[in-house]
Amino acid sequence: MTSLFPLVKEQKAYMTELRRHFHKYPEPGYEEFKTAEKIEAELSAMCIPHKRVGGTGVLGTVKGSVAGTERVVVLRADIDALRIQEENDVPYRSQNPGVMHACGHDGHTAALLGAAKVLSNSRDSFSGEARLVFQQAEETSGGAKFFITDGVLEGAGRVFGVHMKPDIDAGKIGVIPGPMNAAVDGFRLTVKGKSAHVAHPEKGADALFAACQIVNAFQSLITRRISPVDTVIIGVGTFHAGTAGNIVAEEAVMQGTLRTYSGELRDKLITLINETSGHIAAISGAEREIEWFDPYPVLVNDEEACKEAVEIASLIAGKDAVISDLPRSLGGDDFAEFLLAAPGVYVNIGCGFPGKPRIALHNCRFDMDEEALVFAAGMYADYAAWYLGIGA
Repeated sequence: MTSLFPLVKEQKAYMTELRRHFHKYPEPGYEEFKTAEKIEAELSAMCIPHKRVGGTGVLGTVKGSVAGTERVVVLRADIDALRIQEENDVPYRSQNPGVMHACGHDGHTAALLGAAKVLSNSRDSFSGEARLVFQQAEETSGGAKFFITDGVLEGAGRVFGVHMKPDIDAGKIGVIPGPMNAAVDGFRLTVKGKSAHVAHPEKGADALFAACQIVNAFQSLITRRISPVDTVIIGVGTFHAGTAGNIVAEEAVMQGTLRTYSGELRDKLITLINETSGHIAAISGAEREIEWFDPYPVLVNDEEACKEAVEIASLIAGKDAVISDLPRSLGGDDFAEFLLAAPGVYVNIGCGFPGKPRIALHNCRFDMDEEALVFAAGMYADYAAWYLGIGA
């Protein structure tokens, strides 16, 4: 195949400027209005037709002018930011208080726009079409479903996406066959007791005490009811209870998440969480209500698509720069929804600064080596080029 990577490298300054713009003006899930407007303006300048999907998502379409197969490849970038106050002292620091691109989505968006420009300029070299998905609300959850409901995945032979990874240096590319990200289920659990004076606890039902026992019991489910070789997380991230120091708490509310790689294990743990929390609440004379929400499936990379991605990554970065033994992540990503609709692959793009300490994703000091933009855009462009037959 003819690689588009030399043309992609010419877009580095353009992508860097875009990435810094998106970083400076981040917007959280379902609020990406100005982000979408900027994406639309860039696509319009490239003469790429586009439309809104789900309010703040954008779909662009690049159609080849060569007669031949009507193949369709879907390239996805997520565009939303996180509710984190940035602490980096850089010229492109977030100007929106309490919101920050701390997960690399600004880089994904800029890279896909860079690839879009190269693909648009190469229309006379391929047949079929590349559908460019700029997806909202990956962090908030649910953004992928707008594109699926809109029919964007219909007829797609491949789906492709990238995610920045600060654990590895810029210039390296990770491809993980099979399960890559865990299934995610969120829960909100409420314990309803009965208030009383703390001097007379027997006259009440202490929701706070019961809820504390429930949190502890969740960890014992992992160590005593699940095999040690299974990868599982039950995490409780928020806990609110009581109204005063001398009142037995009438209500306690917690919110958490379950992460698994197996459908069987997922079902077992949901049952155990429901039963265990209900029994503990009842022992304390209280009641338990639980709501499950925002399920993400396991993200499973197609084996054949991974082989294709490894070949392309080797072409643009060199064989020694391709990493296939990265550990799986218990983080969730709704690119998994795209992979249920069509075979494809989600690729890690190294964005760590060589020789410098690693700053994790979702951290207030996260930043990226912008050399990563070139490799992200190169993977977008060359995966599309391969599938649509450029230089075949």
